[in-house]
Amino acid sequence: MDVQYDVIIIGGGPAGMTAAIYASRAGLKVAMLEREAPGGKLIKTFEIQNYPSIKEMNGADLAYQMFEHSTHFGAEYLYGDVNKIEDGEIKKVISSDGNTYTAHTIIIATGTKERLLNIPNEKELTGKGVSYCAVCDGAFFKNQVVTVIGGGNSALEESLYLSQFASQVNIVIRRDVFRAEPIIQAKIENEPKIHVIKKHLPVEILAEDGKVGAIVLEDVETKEITTIETKAVFPYIGADPNTDFAKDLGITDEQGYILVDDHMETKAKGIYAAGDCIDKVLRQVVTACGDGAVAAQSAFHYIKG
Repeated sequence: MDVQYDVIIIGGGPAGMTAAIYASRAGLKVAMLEREAPGGKLIKTFEIQNYPSIKEMNGADLAYQMFEHSTHFGAEYLYGDVNKIEDGEIKKVISSDGNTYTAHTIIIATGTKERLLNIPNEKELTGKGVSYCAVCDGAFFKNQVVTVIGGGNSALEESLYLSQFASQVNIVIRRDVFRAEPIIQAKIENEPKIHVIKKHLPVEILAEDGKVGAIVLEDVETKEITTIETKAVFPYIGADPNTDFAKDLGITDEQGYILVDDHMETKAKGIYAAGDCIDKVLRQVVTACGDGAVAAQSAFHYIKG
């Protein structure tokens, strides 16, 4: 199926949805192509407290409001997983279901994917106690011990969310200090259900009756091994860009992040990128939205000449 658009936005997170608002409001024919539910990491985030004008809101609620707005001016929402982009005066987006979409411009806003621990039994027990989404799966572990790996904002925020259900939340960090913002650290310190294990690394997840039963930790200094019982493991150790489909375009760095200029344009003319998938300093909802707005405006000027 060949469908022609002015702009195809790949990704339906905050960057993609903002781009859809700006591009469709400017009168362009817009399609937003997303392989999962719209909202990106917002739908996996318990609480948003740093989006201007919103003091506090559930991430999924904010995602829904953004999605409603993103299609309000006529942008089409399409479901699909992109396999490849073919560059040219008219660009082709080829999805895994065999559909091909053509457009004058493309905005890549595919965000990032969670980084794996790469330890024994992680993959085998994914969905059986290993989870990368506390909001999705936290309620399954009511009155049980769970373990979060990581010391950044996401790890601590999700630990606070898990403390609503779990009898105890262990946080394992490789250093002796957190990387998270002080306001979040203060909340952790005031939550009696949370137990912090410093200077340790996970080395193996142990199964019990086909599900997570324990996690093996190694002291980073003494190399001493400790096994702690846990019914779930939630890794929050960073993320990598979802840009494999764009690797042949020569627009990424060695890590796979897309390189853009101040106009969000890549070195491939007419191809733009926005949000967490680009090489940038701060990856937040508000910066993703800003990127999306700039990318859409740049695409508009490119099309109108």
